[in-house]
Amino acid sequence: MNTPDFLNREKELNFLHSQFARKEASFIVIYGRRRVGKTSLIKEFIKDKSSLFFMADKQSEKGILDRFAKTASTFLEDEFLEKLTFNSWEDFFGYITQKLDESKKYVLVIDEFQYLPDINHAFPSILQRIWDEKLKDKNIMLILCGSLINMMYSTTLSYQSPLYGRRTGQIKLDPISFDYCHNFFPNIDERKLIEYYSVTGGIPKYMEMFDATNDILYDIKTNVLSKNSYLYNEPRFILNEEVTETATYFSILKAIAAGEHKIGKIASIVGVKTNVLAKYFNVLADLQIIERQVPVTEENPEKSKKGLYFIKDNFFRFWFRYIFPYQSFLEIERDDVVLKEIQKSFNIFVSFVYENLCLQKIPDLTQNGVINFKIEKWGRWWSKDEEIDIVATSKKDKNILFGECKWSDTPIGVSVYADLKAKAKNVKWHTDERNEYYILFSKSGFTEDLMDINEKTSSLILIDSIV
Repeated sequence: MNTPDFLNREKELNFLHSQFARKEASFIVIYGRRRVGKTSLIKEFIKDKSSLFFMADKQSEKGILDRFAKTASTFLEDEFLEKLTFNSWEDFFGYITQKLDESKKYVLVIDEFQYLPDINHAFPSILQRIWDEKLKDKNIMLILCGSLINMMYSTTLSYQSPLYGRRTGQIKLDPISFDYCHNFFPNIDERKLIEYYSVTGGIPKYMEMFDATNDILYDIKTNVLSKNSYLYNEPRFILNEEVTETATYFSILKAIAAGEHKIGKIASIVGVKTNVLAKYFNVLADLQIIERQVPVTEENPEKSKKGLYFIKDNFFRFWFRYIFPYQSFLEIERDDVVLKEIQKSFNIFVSFVYENLCLQKIPDLTQNGVINFKIEKWGRWWSKDEEIDIVATSKKDKNILFGECKWSDTPIGVSVYADLKAKAKNVKWHTDERNEYYILFSKSGFTEDLMDINEKTSSLILIDSIV
């Protein structure tokens, strides 16, 4: 029986099993943000295999090497190894490779690998020699795993890294998709599930901490607002490990979370020039904390001047919207002030996540035939005066789909459909020869009048559930 952590990890597990089945040695890099489940994935994979699992830390290099040797002595059942002192990594790996049974396949895991290059900048070069001279011809699978995305990329994946070209595969582990989150929160309705996802963002560790039998605000108060809680400073810890000049990054994310999405206005708030701000945006995008969006009908998205920036990580968005600006209150345990701020706008906060989830549903609706034409591009659309939640196009067939997503407590009616059709006229895309379709997503269903229209036309789709 799969645990919730692995319901969305079959692809990654299958890949690891295929690498283990290779006749040759394999070298895998696994990376991703903190708490996303990397270590749990590895432990699930190695549970029935001969494996040496070692987790690095921030102590001295000699301390790490001595501890690694003790871990290896237990694995190899070698009491003599426990008493040995190694002066180099080459000597250590040379010793343990001699002790391995050539008829068996082994998995060697170094978790929190990023600490080793941080302690010794030459470690990637050292590991390259060890791989080339001692490991690559052995019956072994080497896994390097780490949480610092920038560090892992520069030390293992980039062209400049000494380890470049050695790996046989890599996994960038993303958060659990919304489709699987109900396994963490069973027996709750769709609205509540979306609310919890809007805060936890599919991070397994966060979801495990929340108890959906409670009210979402109670869970937020317990797990986020309390200054002693696990998540109180989580984004601060992550950014402090990943970047320098944290004050600038915090100012950028605070501005975006407050609703500012244009680079020029963000630059003005932060107090730096636009061209300087770009480098910070690139780092945050590499960390998958923010993303740049352009209207879906733009012909050259990379060169478009209509780009807007959004916080992609749900928990970061929540934290920079409600926690960071009010930490002075939380430090003196006035969480009641912050709870009132959350209550005032939480529905609006969740509605944006709901729009994202509806947009992500478009490929599935195409695949299962609800949308009866092939979609080539889908995303948001906006102009100076209008915006549409969903626009999807098929250039080959000249089909275009317009959509609105309503996180409302009342059924949506004909007026929303009429407004969408009116806004669609502003979208300049094959205007004289296109076939227009419409899709409406609603948390609370639809009025009878709108459902009557839906029965009489094939160009309107109504969706009241995205689970």
